[in-house]
Amino acid sequence: MTENRDARFLLGAFSLGHLANDWPPCAIWILAPAIALSLDLSPAELGLLITIHSLGASVAYLPAGMLTDHVSDRGRLLMLTFWWCGIGYLLASFANEFWVLAVLLAIAGMGDAAWHPMATGVLVQRFPGRRGEALGVHAMGGTLAEAVGPLTAGFLLGFVDWRTALQISVVPTLFMGVAFIWLVRRVPMSTTGRLDSGDFIHFARVWGRLMGLTVVAMIAVYHMGLMAILSMSALFLQSEHGFSAWQAGLVFAGGLLLGSLIQPLVGRWSDTSGRKKIFIGGAILASAFSMTVSFASSEVIIVAGIAAAMTVLMGIRSGVLAFAVEYAGKREGTTLGFVFVAMDGIGSVGAVLAGIVGEWDLRNCFMLAAGFSLLSSLLACAIPFAAQRGGHSEFVSD
Repeated sequence: MTENRDARFLLGAFSLGHLANDWPPCAIWILAPAIALSLDLSPAELGLLITIHSLGASVAYLPAGMLTDHVSDRGRLLMLTFWWCGIGYLLASFANEFWVLAVLLAIAGMGDAAWHPMATGVLVQRFPGRRGEALGVHAMGGTLAEAVGPLTAGFLLGFVDWRTALQISVVPTLFMGVAFIWLVRRVPMSTTGRLDSGDFIHFARVWGRLMGLTVVAMIAVYHMGLMAILSMSALFLQSEHGFSAWQAGLVFAGGLLLGSLIQPLVGRWSDTSGRKKIFIGGAILASAFSMTVSFASSEVIIVAGIAAAMTVLMGIRSGVLAFAVEYAGKREGTTLGFVFVAMDGIGSVGAVLAGIVGEWDLRNCFMLAAGFSLLSSLLACAIPFAAQRGGHSEFVSD
């Protein structure tokens, strides 16, 4: 009974931690236009600012994952991410020049990024037979941040400037930083030894072979599809269908919230029914919904299609992470750090490509997302992933 209570506590604390750390960077999506107006930035400069912010975050994923596997006191590392993230974005709110702001946002983003492989690495080790479900519960916090953070920032901009809105946005992050002072001891210690050359050899062997490259390609292409939808949906609804920013935000938030709510359920299905089956089915379904948006004329169908595509792609995310962990076989934190680089680093190209094809017609963005989703399902078909055996999935060796 005590063990179950501790497990529930860990899942709840990590989900709230995910929400708190993701809150400020998610607010940036809505604060960005106000920042551009305040600093007199061109659209290209604003795009560069967001790119630097994302790239800075991606730098921290792999080192943070490796630390999770090789540092015993992981609770203190997790606590540090809140203070790094919160103080970083707080300092960024005082920047008056483009490059100062860009560097501070990149550094602040590293603190948030470090949380992800650390927290998910602890969870997949703590719940070896329920990895998909545990990752789904953790992911709910991040998805809620992606919905609540921008909505809150948009509301605040009606009363204060972007600097004050960003300062208020870091309050949940710093609050969790204080709370984790007492939660540190509840985080399981790592029993893995120090980092050595064997770890690098294993990493190169696992991910450098054909199957490893196929898994990376599948994950990156999947996330390209999601990024294409996330980056262009609000613009599409406002410019093509006359939605207000608030109405577009509600559609955006609705799809992400639904995806967040179903992640634990979909993760559990992938635990019992197999990662491959769930991923392929979800990717094909998302492709169909995205394609529907491209051809539909009814606003009701368009809104439903956008929300449904977001929901499905977010819903299968936890299974994707568990998929990669079970392929690598060990060093869960390092694996997840690498996977987040593939998602948020390589996968972020989907937003750029969506913007390019959207120059002609924004409907093309959803055709592109449909193509990425379908391609990711085809790549998954090429991976010889066996069925569950004794509660765990197993890959067939290539």
